[in-house]
Parts: sequence; structure tokens; C-alpha cells
Amino acid sequence: MTALQKFTVLLAPFLLAACSLMPPADFPVEEQVDIDRYMGKWYVIAHIPPSATENAYNSIERYEQTEPGKIETTFTYREGGFDGEQKTMHPVGSVLDDTNNAIWAMRFYWVLRMQYVISYVDDAYETTIVARDKRDYVWIMARTPQIDDATYDSLVQKVGDYGYDTSKLRKVPQQPLDQRNDG
Repeated sequence: MTALQKFTVLLAPFLLAACSLMPPADFPVEEQVDIDRYMGKWYVIAHIPPSATENAYNSIERYEQTEPGKIETTFTYREGGFDGEQKTMHPVGSVLDDTNNAIWAMRFYWVLRMQYVISYVDDAYETTIVARDKRDYVWIMARTPQIDDATYDSLVQKVGDYGYDTSKLRKVPQQPLDQRNDG
């Protein structure tokens, strides 16, 4: 096998993944997302995480639209505890056409684009659920580091209604604002 053939075989799964960013018609997608209202800071309240963030504390996702349809993202968290090493990721989101701003391609590496579906955002843009149709990862986020139990329970119920195993949800430890040292 030539080097080009080996490269093509290794690259094929990533290219196929990039082609499958649109969820099936029956997957929950927010009807319309006001992108300007969605921008800003979101605290990760709970998630079914990728392995890189399975032990995250004080997780925060920050979004900034730098040009139409392009979302610069800064994801910060502390590894293993409130005093753990602060880690930062800078994926770039691209809003997919004809999705009313609800479906993004999130690019982490030069070729890897992951599906990012805003499945729910409340009318006040205070809570949101970001999901994937593979039902492997999900994020419940809010504008504040803590939310009340009734709101949390209703968001967990939605995640279950989407077909996720909610027993896999991990509540992300978040310090109150006055105790944080992560901006």
C-alpha cells in the first residue's frame, strides 16, 4: 500500500464524520436560535463528557461571533478539582446553512469537525442543552454556575426524552462566583 493510500484510509473516518453533521429529522433541534443572544459565557452544569473532560471542574464555554456564522470558542475547566490545573480549548464553530443557527460544525483540529446541536434554549437564554444525534455526549449549560433543582430536573428530563441514558450524566462541580479564580 502506498503512503497516499494509507493516508486516505486513515483520513476516511474523519471525512465521513464531517459529512454527517446534520442530525436526522426526528432529532430535537431548537427551531430558531438568536445567535447574538446565545453568545457569551455558559457554565457547564452537567454533561456526558468526552474522556478529555470527564473530571472537569468549573467548566465554562464562551462564544464570540467574529464574523457571520463563525463562532470563536474558549472552553476552560480545572482538571480534577477546584485548584486543579486550568485547561483551555479553542474550537471554532461554523453555523451550518439553513439551520436557523441551531446546528454548528465545531472544529477542534484541522480536519476534525464535530456535530454541535442546540437542542434546547429557554426563552430567556438562561439555560441550554447541546446534544449530538449519536447520543454519546451532551451538555446542560446555564448563564450562572448553579441552577435550582426544579430547573435542573426539567433539563435532565429533556435529555432523557432525547434518548440519552441520564444515569451517565455527570454534574459538573461549579464554585459560586465569589469563590472562583478562573474569570
